[in-house]
Amino acid sequence: MSLLIKNGTVVNADRSFVADVLCADGKIVALEPGLSAGGVEIVIDARGKLVMPGGIDPHTHMQLPFMGTVASEDFYSGTAAALAGGTTMIIDFVIPGPGERLLDAYHKWRQWAEKSCCDYSFHVAITWWDESVYDDMGTLVRDWGVNSFKHFMAYKGAIMADDGVLTQSFPRALELGALPTVHAENGELVDYLQKLLRKKGIAGPEGHPQSRPPKVEGEAAQRVIHIAAILGVPLYLVHNSAIESVDAIAAARRQGQRVFGECLTQHLLIDESVYYDKDWNRAAAHVMSPPFRPRPHQEALWDALAGGVLQTTATDHCCFCGEQKAMGREDFAKIPNGTAGVEDRMAVLWHHGVNMGRMTANDFVALTSSNAARIFNLYPRKGVVQMGADADLVVWDPALLRTIRAETQHQRVDFNVFEGMEVTGGPSHTISRGHLVYADGKVLVAAGAGSYVNRPAFPPYMEAQRRQNEQYPLRFVPRPAVAGSERRG
Repeated sequence: MSLLIKNGTVVNADRSFVADVLCADGKIVALEPGLSAGGVEIVIDARGKLVMPGGIDPHTHMQLPFMGTVASEDFYSGTAAALAGGTTMIIDFVIPGPGERLLDAYHKWRQWAEKSCCDYSFHVAITWWDESVYDDMGTLVRDWGVNSFKHFMAYKGAIMADDGVLTQSFPRALELGALPTVHAENGELVDYLQKLLRKKGIAGPEGHPQSRPPKVEGEAAQRVIHIAAILGVPLYLVHNSAIESVDAIAAARRQGQRVFGECLTQHLLIDESVYYDKDWNRAAAHVMSPPFRPRPHQEALWDALAGGVLQTTATDHCCFCGEQKAMGREDFAKIPNGTAGVEDRMAVLWHHGVNMGRMTANDFVALTSSNAARIFNLYPRKGVVQMGADADLVVWDPALLRTIRAETQHQRVDFNVFEGMEVTGGPSHTISRGHLVYADGKVLVAAGAGSYVNRPAFPPYMEAQRRQNEQYPLRFVPRPAVAGSERRG
C-alpha cells in the first residue's frame, strides 16, 4: 500500500515545514516538497491543512472488568473511536486481581486486544507482591515488550498497592529499565471518608468529590515522589487533577528528580459542579477518579502544561453506560468510575489550547503524541513525522467545525462529558501504518487491523548511575560541629 499526502504543512514538536509525505509498507519513505503522485494508490490533498504525527493516548481502559461490571467499550470500538479522533495508538492497562499471576493477566488482555484496529501496547499493574511478581516483571520486560508498571494507591480492598508493594516493585522496575507509573490518591483516606459520608446520609454522586478532596491526591503524590526519590527511581504520575499534585511534581523537578506528569482533557475543562446536578444520571455519568475539581485547579493544569510541569495529555478512557452507573444509585461509592474521551481528546485540546492561545501547534503535537512516545520509549518510531518512522499520521483541518454529541460519536457509551461543545479543528483523515483508516467522518478499518507494539526497556538506570559515580565520585563533606554537642561513638 502506498499513500501520498500533498500540499500540507508538516507539524512536529520541534518545528513546522512544508512537505509532501509519501508512505509505503507502513513507513514514511519520503518527505519533501513536490513529490510525484505517479503510481501511488491513494493521494490526499492537504492544502490548507496540517500533517501531524498520530496521537498517542497513554492511558485508556478498554473492556476493563471493574467494580462489578465491564467497561462498555471493547478494543475494537474503542480503537475505532480513537482513530476517528486522530489517535493512532493507545497504551492500555493489564490489571491483575490480587493473587493473579501477572503473566496470566497479560495474556488474557492480549487476547481481548486482538480485535484492536489501531496500534496498542500495555502497562501492567502491580496489585500485590510475592516472588512470582518479581519474576513475571522480568519476563514481561525481556520477552513481551512491557516497559512500564502501574501502581494504584487508591481502591482499598481491591487493587490498591500499599507502600510495602511500592518499595518492592519500584527497585525491581529500576533494575529492569522499566518506568513505574502511579495513580496517586490516598486509598486509606478515601475509604475512611466514604464511610464517614455514608454515616452522614450522603449517598448521591456529590459524595464522590467529597470523599476524594484535592489534598487526598496531593498527599499521595507527595508521598510517592519522596519514596521514588529515596529509591532513586524515575516516576510517572497519571491523571493529575489538583493544584497539590502539580505543586509536588514541580517541586521535585526543580530539585532534579525525574518525575513526569499526565493530565486528562476532561480535568482541564470540567469542574466539580457536575456532581451536584439535580439529574442523578447526569451527575453519575461524570463519576471518575480523581473527580473533577473546582475551577482554580483547571487553570493550574493549563499553567502546568504550558510550563512543562506536565508533559502528556490522556483520557483515562473507561466507559460505563447509564444502567451500569445505576449500580450505585443508593451508594455513590458503588458507581463505576470512568468517563469517555479517546475520540475527543485532540479536538478539545486543539480548540481550548491552540485556538485560545494557550499553546502552539508544535506544543500540541508534543502534548498529544511526541512526549508520550519519548517517555515510553516509542520515539522516533512513533510521535514524529520523519523518514523511517511508522506512517501513523493525522491530516488536521484547523477550520473543521464540529459539535460534540453522544448520538453522533463513535465511542460505545450513551453519554459524553463534552456534550454540546463546539470545537474548531479536527482530523479530516487518519492514517495508521500507511493505511487510510478514517476519512469524511467514517472509520475505514476492520477489527484486528492494529498491531501490538513492543516497547523496549530503557538502559538500566542503576548501571548508568554506577558508571556515573565511578567517573564522578560523590564527595562527602563533614558537617561542622555544633557548639555544646558531643560525638557519640
